[in-house]
Amino acid sequence: QVQLVESGGGLVQPGGSLRLSCAASGSIFRIYAMGWHRQAPGKQRELVAMITSGGNTNYVRSVKGRFTISRDYAKNMVYLQMNSLKPEDTAVYYCSGDISTYSSTGSSVRYWGQGTQVSVSS
Repeated sequence: QVQLVESGGGLVQPGGSLRLSCAASGSIFRIYAMGWHRQAPGKQRELVAMITSGGNTNYVRSVKGRFTISRDYAKNMVYLQMNSLKPEDTAVYYCSGDISTYSSTGSSVRYWGQGTQVSVSS
C-alpha cells in the first residue's frame, strides 16, 4: 500500500557531506511525522532526526549542528543533509513515515524504507 524508498548513501571521507532522500508513495491519505534512523553493526537502531507535519524538528544530540532534516510536503519526500561526517556516523540509514492510508484514514502506521548504507572512512 505504501512504499518508502531511500537514496543518496555512499562512501565519504571524514568531514565530507552527503544528502539522503526518501520518497513516499502509494495509497497515502496523510503523512504525519517523517524521520531518519540509523543502525550501526552490533548496535540498536536509533532515531537520528524527526520532522513533524508542522515542520518541528528534533535531533539526536550527536548530530545536532551537523545534520538537517527537511521535507517537501507536495512531493511526499524527506531529506537528511549530513555535513561534517564522522566515522561514527557509519550505519545503515532508514527513513520512516507515520502515514494514514485511504483504507484507514483514522489511524496511522509507521512505514519504513529498505535502508541505505552510509560509510565514513578515509
